[in-house]
Amino acid sequence: MKKHILYSIIILTLGLASCKKFLDENNPNSINLGSYFKSQNDFDLAVNGAYAQLRGIYNNRSAWLMGEMRSDNAHYDYTPTDQAVATFSKWAIADFINDGSNIETPAKWDAAYNAISAANTILDHINDVDLAVTSKNQIIGEAKFIRALSYLELVRYFGGVPIYPRAPLSRNETYIARSSAQEVYDFIIADAKDAAERLAPPSFPQTGRATRGSALTLLGDVYVTTKKYDLAEAVLKQVTQMNYGLMTTYPDVFQLANKNSKESIFEIQFNTGLSTPQANTGGNVYNYLPRMTSTTIITGVNTNTVTAPGGYNTPTQELISDYESGDQRLDATIAVAEGSFNVNDIFTATAVKSVVGYTPPSGKVGRPFAKKFLHAHTIANQTNDNLPIYRYAEVLLLLAESLNEQGGKSAQALPYLNQVRDRAFGAGKGTISTTDQNALRAIILHERRVELAFENKRWIDLVRTGNAITVMNAFGVSQKQRFSYLQAGTYNITQEKLLFPIPTSEIMLNDKLKQNPGY
Repeated sequence: MKKHILYSIIILTLGLASCKKFLDENNPNSINLGSYFKSQNDFDLAVNGAYAQLRGIYNNRSAWLMGEMRSDNAHYDYTPTDQAVATFSKWAIADFINDGSNIETPAKWDAAYNAISAANTILDHINDVDLAVTSKNQIIGEAKFIRALSYLELVRYFGGVPIYPRAPLSRNETYIARSSAQEVYDFIIADAKDAAERLAPPSFPQTGRATRGSALTLLGDVYVTTKKYDLAEAVLKQVTQMNYGLMTTYPDVFQLANKNSKESIFEIQFNTGLSTPQANTGGNVYNYLPRMTSTTIITGVNTNTVTAPGGYNTPTQELISDYESGDQRLDATIAVAEGSFNVNDIFTATAVKSVVGYTPPSGKVGRPFAKKFLHAHTIANQTNDNLPIYRYAEVLLLLAESLNEQGGKSAQALPYLNQVRDRAFGAGKGTISTTDQNALRAIILHERRVELAFENKRWIDLVRTGNAITVMNAFGVSQKQRFSYLQAGTYNITQEKLLFPIPTSEIMLNDKLKQNPGY
């Protein structure tokens, strides 16, 4: 757990906090926490730095590798000439043959604990300065929201993990055992509740900072995950009274001009227009394009996704087929790069086509790719798209799920579900009327799949609803029939595979950590 060494964390936190110059008169190598926090501005900078740490969780390959490619939503372009460790590590996650030495999954662990450390630094020193009550509540609320969100990411993917209610000050406090998953969820719930009490409701236009709505949505998400559906209903209904709303059309949600819109509950911020640009470099569309020597026809900017690898997070036919006829979300989420392969198996795109009803013409092939985050930009691999963590559409779907799962409330779930479907199909054109609990449960899971595709929700949804083993083993059968390169041991999904292994490097550092079963 070397990520918890306090002095390095505070320097990292503040260094990422702002493009402003700071510590002009002090040697940064001699800074200590007791002398740093002198004013509200110092805490504001530290909070900005804590938000910046979230980019490491969500603007990272591990986010879509573990959230989408682990699922039946996405696969990868196999290239027999590329068997590098970095390449194979990505494939292994999708194929369920990864282990603790995989080089891609530790990034999520490291980034989450970096964010937790940044939040703890703030909370540990919040009483060092006499602040106005409103300002103090805002700072504590944002720090606790960030900490809760980070722990939620850890517990969902790794199970029980070490809990640090404050920044450790010694080796003994740093190298501790794992808490149970339930203990982690309880810790998250406490943080989210406190954050919701301290933070103000959203005001529009939003700034991108966490609000009471953000904290309550996180809390509702945890309650649904832990099957406390009545509690989820109560907090999510509060969110529906906070003036959020759906954008008019689905593509509107992701337009650059609509960042932090009325539909945004919380999103990771990027801004290429700053004097020091903050670009989206890890969760952007270039990873999702076919492997080709020129991307100009698709992105308008030329780069090589063979050497700067693309070919990942490729939409599966199963996902494409799951969109119902008339669902406008399909065309907004996925496009087809039309072109051909050369003798070296390198693709050249000559056109971008709609995926709706697509059939390749003679002599051409169509390669689907995720396009919902593809917007105008000027530098390859540096886009200006924010990354949505929670949207109001998800609040409506979580609320529908919480009502349906209580039994006897399925009819009450329909208005929330149908708000989302009305936007996708047009008012009244996709209305669901069944109140059969099992049928509605499947419909809501389907709705989450197509509404939230490529927002890194699918694997978590399959696990928490108890569908991962059945769905992914069946998907694996079809994948092995489709792709001869898949090894015999791939897609053998058991209960143990529902969690990722604790990174081996962490276990080597901390002998109190025990590996997850099956690894």
